[in-house]
Amino acid sequence: MIKSYAKVNIFLKIIGVRGAYHEIISRFVRVDNLYDEMEFVQKPFHARGFELKGGFQCKTLKNTIYKAYILLKHAAKSTKMNDFFAEYALNVKKNIPTGGGLGGGSSNAAAFLLHVNKILELGFSMQELCNIGSKIGADVNFFLHECKAANVKGVGEIIEPLDDAPNIELVFDDTACDTALVYGKFKEYCHFYSDKTIAEKIASLSSQEILQKFDNWFLNDLLRSVLICYPSLKAKADAGLFLSGSGSTFFKAG
Repeated sequence: MIKSYAKVNIFLKIIGVRGAYHEIISRFVRVDNLYDEMEFVQKPFHARGFELKGGFQCKTLKNTIYKAYILLKHAAKSTKMNDFFAEYALNVKKNIPTGGGLGGGSSNAAAFLLHVNKILELGFSMQELCNIGSKIGADVNFFLHECKAANVKGVGEIIEPLDDAPNIELVFDDTACDTALVYGKFKEYCHFYSDKTIAEKIASLSSQEILQKFDNWFLNDLLRSVLICYPSLKAKADAGLFLSGSGSTFFKAG
């Protein structure tokens, strides 16, 4: 069984744009007790093509794992993947809430890339996997590095691993936030970006120090945009809980 872990953003500062993407400085922390369970299972009949099983809320063509499969297959330029997936399907038990700001889709893609590369001995380096991951989503490269925590910068391509594991308690909500919608509202209503120097100073602190020194409104630049899109989440923000990413999951220091 392959564990595909969740993450939280201790802080998320948006410092500008690069093309169609927002540039960020953020602290990602892996959540070791929350993960999707992925397993390659033998097909009852030998059949060509990629088969994905699980409780996904999107069509297969839009699934991050499927995108990872297509990109890795194209880059591999061998028959190994065709042969393997003619015999095996991928089963995923989803435990990470969709739209919760916990990076479930990105984590799934990273876990797929890492384990298929290892199982089939495709020989891709970490940098080559990251080049593939960056075409899938901005959070994928963090999960590819398999670190407990990291400062993540740029459009997700700069990963600075840290030995930083704060005590946090997740507070879930049934709301599934749409990342594109949230970022769209940020672009519509926010007329300035965070100061890079200040964001770098925050990144120099431990996660515990960050959560003690700053409030939730300051630490996540997307909080206001999330509440514009999903006002039912306001009570959690008013209670001082911290928001993870662009999703509906809040957390507090343990």
